[in-house]
Amino acid sequence: MARVSVVVNLRRVGELSMILSHLAAASLVVAVATGPLEEPSVSRLSIQQRDTATRVFMRSATECIVRTVAGDDRFRKNDPATNLGDLIVDAMPSCLTSMRAMIDAHDRYFGAGSGEEFFMGVYLDSLPSAVIKAIRKDAE
Repeated sequence: MARVSVVVNLRRVGELSMILSHLAAASLVVAVATGPLEEPSVSRLSIQQRDTATRVFMRSATECIVRTVAGDDRFRKNDPATNLGDLIVDAMPSCLTSMRAMIDAHDRYFGAGSGEEFFMGVYLDSLPSAVIKAIRKDAE
C-alpha cells in the first residue's frame, strides 16, 4: 500500500510542476505582450525636446507621401496643385505605417489623443504645401 500512495503522490507532484511550468510560461507571455505597465515619463523633457523627437516621425511620414505622390502617373509636374489633394488621399494607405508611427509618437510625447488631433489638423493643413516644396526641391 505504501508503494501505491508514493506513486500517487509523485503523480500529483508531477502534475503540479507541469501546471506551475505552464503558469510561469503564461505569465512571461503576458508580461512580454503587454510591455511595461507604465510608459517612461517624458515630463522631464522640454517642449522643444518633445517637438524634436516627434519631428523625426513627421519627416518620415511626409517623405513617404512625397515619394508616393511624385511616383504617381497622375501627378502633373507643371501644375502639382491641380490634383494634389486626391493624390495625397490616395497615397495614405501606402504610408499608413509611417503615419501611425507619427501619431503614436505625438501621443507618447504630448499625451494620449494629441497625435490624431495633430494629424487631422496642423499636419494635414500643411501637407500639400510641404509636398509641393519637397517635389520642387528634388526637381532642382
